[in-house]
Amino acid sequence: MAAGLDVPDSRGRIGLDRVGLDLTRNPRVHVRDVELLASGWHVLRKTTFDYLHGDGRWTTEHRETYDRGNGATILLYDADRRTILLSRQFRYPVYVNDHPDGMLIETAAGLLDDDDPETAIRREASEELGVTVGELEHVFDVYMSPGSVTERIHFYAAPYTAVSRTGAGGGLVDDGEDIDVLELPFQEALAMVRSGEIADAKTIMLLQWAALDGPFATGPATELSRRP
Repeated sequence: MAAGLDVPDSRGRIGLDRVGLDLTRNPRVHVRDVELLASGWHVLRKTTFDYLHGDGRWTTEHRETYDRGNGATILLYDADRRTILLSRQFRYPVYVNDHPDGMLIETAAGLLDDDDPETAIRREASEELGVTVGELEHVFDVYMSPGSVTERIHFYAAPYTAVSRTGAGGGLVDDGEDIDVLELPFQEALAMVRSGEIADAKTIMLLQWAALDGPFATGPATELSRRP
């Protein structure tokens, strides 16, 4: 017996090698085997499946998938002052992949863990940015790296005011977080996307949404984007 298979791993999980074996939604895909490669924190699997191509051929395929759970992110904005709140923190994966210093500017975000998306993003907004979120607007749900990562992120937006900034933010020290809270003019944030200073996908997506169809949208493009 191995941890994560028939006995619990360090996070209490079992059956990690059985995820996907019961999938039947697509008749062109027959999952044959799932191998657990790693489960130190998140889960890496190798799945073998038969796939029916458009020309009628069946082939046997192998894919590695990284399962870190699903997440949520939020753009906090002050429409009257035309400002937004973002976080800045060190991200080793981007540092090792050519980012100048690894200090990535992002919208507040986090994994759902055992919470629903709305509960999770309220928690993250409070911990990272010190904001108590009121009414939430659901923007969209997106698979961020579908070639290898299973994660789906739930995107939200919400207004903030001086009254709703009830804490200092900065993240949880016990989790090793050391987060700077940035309040930026919205147009400056857009300029930072163009310059490359903001290079995080979820953040760029929410900024573009805010400009085209969100709280800072103006002009004919807005009406076009809102047509059914």
